[in-house]
Amino acid sequence: MAHFYFSDLDLITICRSVGLIGFAIYATAFFCLSVGKLDSSRPLYFGMMLAASSCVMVSLWADFNLSAALIQGFYILMSLGGIMIRYRRIWDDQTPA
Repeated sequence: MAHFYFSDLDLITICRSVGLIGFAIYATAFFCLSVGKLDSSRPLYFGMMLAASSCVMVSLWADFNLSAALIQGFYILMSLGGIMIRYRRIWDDQTPA
């Protein structure tokens, strides 16, 4: 019987695994957006994009690629901006005039 020991995991394997999780989040968000289960006007969509791009950025520590890092950095910044704008709209709608 084969045994799995967490001590056998190295940092590169962990980084690559986190990147795969990021891909899964990207794919899930896009699928849900495409079939109408997710609305891009809600902060949840941008939260998923932020989580996915952050996970993929972690994977770039193991296998760096400048173009991919720039794309993920762009997604991180745009996701943070999208979240802030959406929450500001929600907060402004709830404040009494």
